[in-house]
Amino acid sequence: MKHTRYIIRIEGTKKIPDYIQIRDENFTLIAYFRLNNPTRALTRCNLLEKMEEILVIASQLPYGEMRKLEF
Repeated sequence: MKHTRYIIRIEGTKKIPDYIQIRDENFTLIAYFRLNNPTRALTRCNLLEKMEEILVIASQLPYGEMRKLEF
């Protein structure tokens, strides 16, 4: 069974770093992390095995854009 998730890259400021949000099909926030520290957040939402794929997509994603992920 595939689950639809959405990934969004949020631009930070000088004091606040860039963040990545992963939301479920109802747009409920399920993970929120910095690109340089994704392990704990992805472990909590059972996406650790998809970390490499998520990080590649997140690093190429323009700020503020949403992309659909299907796992």
